[in-house]
Amino acid sequence: MQGDGNGWARCGLGHRHWGRFGAAGLLLTRTRGGSTEILLQHRAAWTSDGDTWAIPGGARDSHETPAQGALREAAEEAGIVAADVEVVGLWHDDHDGWEYVTVVAMSLARVTLRANAESAELRWVRPEAVADLPLHTGFARTWPAVRRTYLPA
Repeated sequence: MQGDGNGWARCGLGHRHWGRFGAAGLLLTRTRGGSTEILLQHRAAWTSDGDTWAIPGGARDSHETPAQGALREAAEEAGIVAADVEVVGLWHDDHDGWEYVTVVAMSLARVTLRANAESAELRWVRPEAVADLPLHTGFARTWPAVRRTYLPA
């Protein structure tokens, strides 16, 4: 069912998370002038964990794989076209029965960004500058490991 993932869930640790069937986000990379950049979303103030920076993403629907959910959310929130990216990895953040999956992808074509109401801003950021921003709590926790695993040093 399309859209059946919206809603709160509790993990086995008792924490409340957005996404009845888990959640996923797209960590999109590009190379520009010989440097790697990632796409970040400044979340609108009214959203869950608003006014923080993270990757486009959100609740997965019951029928979606993590990649499908992340690509759908990135299309909705940032205008990303799935055919313009190549998925290169998945980072699983398990919360004892609830999971957030960071879907790592490379841009294959020039991406035209189009923010929706959930985004105050979309910005390409060099990996070394990410930690200088006020990050979404979950993204801040996983970013160092995702960076070490998937981005060149």
